Amino acid sequence: MRAITQNQLGGPEVLTVEDVPTPEPLPTEVLVRVRAIGLNPLEARLRAGEFPLIGTPPFILGWDISGVVEEASTWRFRQGDEVFGMPLFPRAANAYAEFVAAPALHLTRKPAALSHAEAAALPVVGLTAWQGLADLAGVTAGDRVLVHGGGGGVGHVAVQIAKALGAYVITTASPGKREFVASLGPDEVIDYTATDFTEVVRDIDVVLDTLGGDTVERSLEVLRPGGHLVTAVAEGDAELIARYESAGMRFSGIAVDPDPVGLRRLVELVDQGKLRVHIQETFPFERVVDAHRLLDSGHLQGKLVLTI
Repeated sequence: MRAITQNQLGGPEVLTVEDVPTPEPLPTEVLVRVRAIGLNPLEARLRAGEFPLIGTPPFILGWDISGVVEEASTWRFRQGDEVFGMPLFPRAANAYAEFVAAPALHLTRKPAALSHAEAAALPVVGLTAWQGLADLAGVTAGDRVLVHGGGGGVGHVAVQIAKALGAYVITTASPGKREFVASLGPDEVIDYTATDFTEVVRDIDVVLDTLGGDTVERSLEVLRPGGHLVTAVAEGDAELIARYESAGMRFSGIAVDPDPVGLRRLVELVDQGKLRVHIQETFPFERVVDAHRLLDSGHLQGKLVLTI
């Protein structure tokens, strides 16, 4: 099979398409013929060597996949089933490839309402938002939720999930993304280039942070007593945790993990018309270098996807 490999750390140009052995599924696993692969900023950081989550090269990046079951060593799926998911994270799933062997429990059936590209774009960002808002923060109807970065991958999904959970949703966005973010249904959109959110937001029950930096620090000012900050990017900051706890607030980091129950909740929201994933651009498998150059540029609107 063809796979996108890298033999050294570096820029997008280190990614090359090569022939490698097709993986063989173990019992309880399936072999998926991949149709689309979602790209995430984490993969650009791993490619560049910013931290060794999956070791040193050579390796194959990627987790978000959608495709068709080629072989099934499990009762959960049959050959020909359309599935999607985020297998094995944070261990290497080798998803930048034509075939992926994955635990059946890390996948679920692709909803008919989503194309393979849309389904591949959803797992990492969708599960991060669901686990952060629903599982960790326990958002319920009537809560006031602030989502930082409502136009990004996690952010644009989080806005929709928070609304589906019944929350009053406020989100921040740049001027170029304001119209897009407003179309997702939040109750308020703040242009962070023109307005300091700490001056106009108060009594927030839950903040979901996707930006890090001083945004996390300043979010302390807008939480109600006992409020909860959930961050996807600054979970290991002991000083910040201490500041929040001393102020009587909760501080939680969210590190996404494979979750079949969460995936099914996302499918339910898709089928109910309450959740859609936005793809900024798709690239053919062979143009992964171009895709990673765009990934490196940052400030994306939604997700990037490779198609096979």
